Amino acid sequence: MNISFTAPTTLEYFSSLVQSDAQFPLLEAAISLAQDEYPHLDVQQVLGEVDQLLARVKRRVPADAPATHKLRILNQYFFRDLNFGGNVNDFYDPDNSYLSVVLHSRRGIPVSLAVLWLETGAGAGAVRAGCRFSRAFHGQGQPAAWAGGD
Repeated sequence: MNISFTAPTTLEYFSSLVQSDAQFPLLEAAISLAQDEYPHLDVQQVLGEVDQLLARVKRRVPADAPATHKLRILNQYFFRDLNFGGNVNDFYDPDNSYLSVVLHSRRGIPVSLAVLWLETGAGAGAVRAGCRFSRAFHGQGQPAAWAGGD
């Protein structure tokens, strides 16, 4: 018996990630967008880099701190200590959309920054949901007792 496997194309891989709303892996899908431009991108390596970022955030955020305190710590670390921010010098550079590049340059467009901020904030227990307001996506800090809903 001859068994052969072929790796999925970039589009097939992305399609497999976004086919279900119930199990939508936002971070992995956002990272995989760069594979079209960077075909040799190792998505698992970038996920590992985000995990390292998350581990550093978790060390700074006390588990029993009030939600507002957690948000302050997250924002201080993400925007001031790590210096993440918008790329005001070259906003339309496609690299601003690729999380693998944004992680290293610390510059991106709002949605790329929001994905990283939400993932690290959620992992640290500081952020529970994303909200849509007037065509823009914003992260929303919620108290620990928040049960979901709109």
